[in-house]
Amino acid sequence: MTDTVLDVRGLSCPLPVLKANRVLRGLPAGARLRVLATDRASVTDFQVFCRETGHALVSFADENGIFSFTIKRCTQDA
Repeated sequence: MTDTVLDVRGLSCPLPVLKANRVLRGLPAGARLRVLATDRASVTDFQVFCRETGHALVSFADENGIFSFTIKRCTQDA
């Protein structure tokens, strides 16, 4: 299964997390979403979002100010 990619570069808090949540709700359990963001606050936002919803933050990378998050959708509706 390939990752779904969501590009939210240029958007500020809380939009990256809100848009990611909307996409995740449409994905099947276990599917992965890769989010590309530039808002520094998104680093903390996605950690908290995953902890509170049960989704798994599989990976995080910072490449020259572009943050990449890979999130695995939980098995229940969050």
